[in-house]
Amino acid sequence: MTDIPIILLAAGQSRRMAGTDKLMQSVDGMPLLRRSAQTALQVGPVIVALPPAPHPRQDALKGMDVVAVEIPDADEGMNASLRGALAHVPADARAVMVLLADLPEITVGDLKQVAEAVQEYPNCLIWRGATATGKPGHPVVFARPLFKELRQLTGDEGAQSVVQAHKNAVHLQPLPGQNALLDLDTPEDWVRWRAGKAT
Repeated sequence: MTDIPIILLAAGQSRRMAGTDKLMQSVDGMPLLRRSAQTALQVGPVIVALPPAPHPRQDALKGMDVVAVEIPDADEGMNASLRGALAHVPADARAVMVLLADLPEITVGDLKQVAEAVQEYPNCLIWRGATATGKPGHPVVFARPLFKELRQLTGDEGAQSVVQAHKNAVHLQPLPGQNALLDLDTPEDWVRWRAGKAT
């Protein structure tokens, strides 16, 4: 376990899913959101950014030891979720890990590797997962000195501007295959991914 809190971003609208919710799709017999939270909980304390209740995603996390944070302005985009969840990060946290909830291949081992990189590369400010070939992805850990910049973000670009501003202080941690990047945004993505799993 790490003492680094994990923010799970799960307040987005699944706009490209033709009316269904990608985070409620079944993976390993449970909604993807619950599975993502379960994975994160094995690595550190979890803060989940969620749409306001009532919402099926709230129900998907029932009984789990997570801090559920409702994001009233979730329509603004990812950074509303980031700001809302950051407000619940303990004052003494040395860093925070930001994880998208829609990465079905990400594993406990992947998250641990990125968390361990914080210790191994203490001169960096940002540590992030990458594909096996080195393409940047998730999760992304931000050191405490960057929290102020994260709180000032708006819109739906995520924290890319913060990463760019500190690109010389980023450590990329290679993870297996496409684990760090594979997200499933459309019904077609899900069909392809499930077909691949079945072979």
